[in-house]
Amino acid sequence: MSSVMPTPNTINSGDTAFVLLCTALVLFMTPGLAFFYGGLVRGKNMVNTLLMSFIAVAIVGVQWVLIGYSLSFAPGSFLLGSLRWFGLEGVGGDPYPDLAATIPHSAFMLFQAMFAVITPALISGAVVERVKFKSWMIFLAVWSTLVYAPICHWVWAPDGWLHNLGALDFAGGTVVHISAGIAALIAAIMVGPRLGHPKLSPRPHNVPFCLLGAGLLAFGWLGFNGGSALGANGLAATAFVTSFTAAAMAGLAWAGLEMYKHGRVTGVGVASGIVAGLVGITPAAGFVSPIAALAIGLGAAGVSFAAVQMKSRFGYDDSLDVFGVHGMAGIFGALATGVFASAAVNPAGANGLLHGNGMLVLKQLAGIGATLAWSGVFSFAILKAIDVTVGLRVEKEAEQEGLDLAENGELAYGESSGTVVTPVEEESVPVGALKPAFAPSEF
Repeated sequence: MSSVMPTPNTINSGDTAFVLLCTALVLFMTPGLAFFYGGLVRGKNMVNTLLMSFIAVAIVGVQWVLIGYSLSFAPGSFLLGSLRWFGLEGVGGDPYPDLAATIPHSAFMLFQAMFAVITPALISGAVVERVKFKSWMIFLAVWSTLVYAPICHWVWAPDGWLHNLGALDFAGGTVVHISAGIAALIAAIMVGPRLGHPKLSPRPHNVPFCLLGAGLLAFGWLGFNGGSALGANGLAATAFVTSFTAAAMAGLAWAGLEMYKHGRVTGVGVASGIVAGLVGITPAAGFVSPIAALAIGLGAAGVSFAAVQMKSRFGYDDSLDVFGVHGMAGIFGALATGVFASAAVNPAGANGLLHGNGMLVLKQLAGIGATLAWSGVFSFAILKAIDVTVGLRVEKEAEQEGLDLAENGELAYGESSGTVVTPVEEESVPVGALKPAFAPSEF
């Protein structure tokens, strides 16, 4: 990664233990995402929504071991890695070649695996409650290979073109959030809106689950950003501090925007703000000061809040606002990195616009544009191919019944042979009947 400080190429047990701990924290983010999303859908789709994230661990985990890691990080071209490390051949206890790090190659590989797992899982929030599960499984495998691996190689591999251009992405603003955000927008448009959208607005069936999921995400995110320093050092501490600072500022900002616009604060809103702040700081976490992190958190919340509010004007049904939060906050964060980055914080990075280097903003724009184009085009092609072969969307009857039973044969609530008995079995209600501070139809 371009964020790594130069260090001797020898194994350090403290650094290794730290990165392995952060690996576990990042893995914890995927069930956190599952509960965050699961709380926002209707009860009849809870199990299906959870499984859309959990199955990513299995599918992408296997793909990563076989070819994903090699295509992402093995020496190759400026566009893609080779198959030199197919099946993790040669990936063991020695340090990663050509990377100044003090951890085993296998530890670096596993840490990166957790990023590969959660990235396509993020996309599920745009199409929950209406996609065939088998189609989703195919999408996970193909998208991880054709979209995630090349972009990862561009940004973080030593011979990647964005890496050598000098574009900065400390922990995944472009690689994770922008690539997933634009794919989610494409998927939402191609799959089409949920039945009754936009006249009927499904209620989030379990706001406490949403808050629990957001908490687990924030907990794991410290490992996501801090672990990207690849050592137990001052840079990791900086990333922990800036991540917390931006998340706190964004949660406060979203609450303030809700209070101003609607007169009250909601749990879903505060959770959304915290996630937006974490997304925004991700590319900048190891390159900026805590004061800059406050500005990034504030801006990420504002951009995402506006995107969520404006979604209805465009008519697409990005069910849980993956593009509005991850895509838009990711774009903002990548640009903000070009503005606020400081070589005084991280000599392995660069100065940004506020420190006399406006060229960094242009390099960040190149990374944003390339990621949007690659992920957008290939996501469309993958989804189109799946649609014309096995189909993307479930039948109307299955959508009405709920995907828990129709697709997975299980229920989150009640007997598997009966009807969901939760009191909020969440029949859709007219939008006009809902007047919360943060309308469920807007998230």
